Amino acid sequence: MFRLFLFDIDGTLISTDGAGVKAFAQVCNEVFGLPGATAHFTFAGRTDLALVREIFERNDVEPTRENIAKFQKAYLERLPKWMPAESQEPLQGVHQWLKELPDIFPEMTLGLLTGNLRSGAEIKLSHYGLWNQFQFGAFGGETIDRNEVARQALTEGRELIRGLRPEDVLVIGDTQRDVECARSIGAKVLAVATGPMSVAELTALKPDWVAEDLTHFLPRDLFQQQ
Repeated sequence: MFRLFLFDIDGTLISTDGAGVKAFAQVCNEVFGLPGATAHFTFAGRTDLALVREIFERNDVEPTRENIAKFQKAYLERLPKWMPAESQEPLQGVHQWLKELPDIFPEMTLGLLTGNLRSGAEIKLSHYGLWNQFQFGAFGGETIDRNEVARQALTEGRELIRGLRPEDVLVIGDTQRDVECARSIGAKVLAVATGPMSVAELTALKPDWVAEDLTHFLPRDLFQQQ
């Protein structure tokens, strides 16, 4: 019986029309004088710290604590301006999942497992009215390793849930890195094709379950297949 559900954010819970990518690009241009630094850059599934460090490395900027903090502060200042005003609904099935989960799994805890900065995650999810739905989160502001974020989530989950085992955890995400980080902690994983990867591409990674979106695989389906 699953006791901890860890959700990725971008491409899993919400689609922000690239708000984070646009804010990153704006910081590169306006604050560090690096126009075009994010072109041909892969953001999906990575931690924000890893992205900043790679941008610095590619452009010969010293990855000092001061420069990283400067970038992150500027990013968080710009991110709200890029959130799509015309869109305040999460991806299909998210509301249904959050409504059904407590009924199907009454002892469950909801958490976040994301590469976003904590404050970035709050900005994004608050825009969609989801931030307060989650009891805790593990974030990507202090590590370049997404698997380390997963380990942090499992550690914090064990502090909240007595006797929590890796097999009691389900990670829900939309990229290869979500599948990989779930495997790194021994958790089960549901991959949804609402991000950059197709159902076929996700299936090839051999997650425990694959769905086109969260309307195609609901908590009741999960309960029946355990």
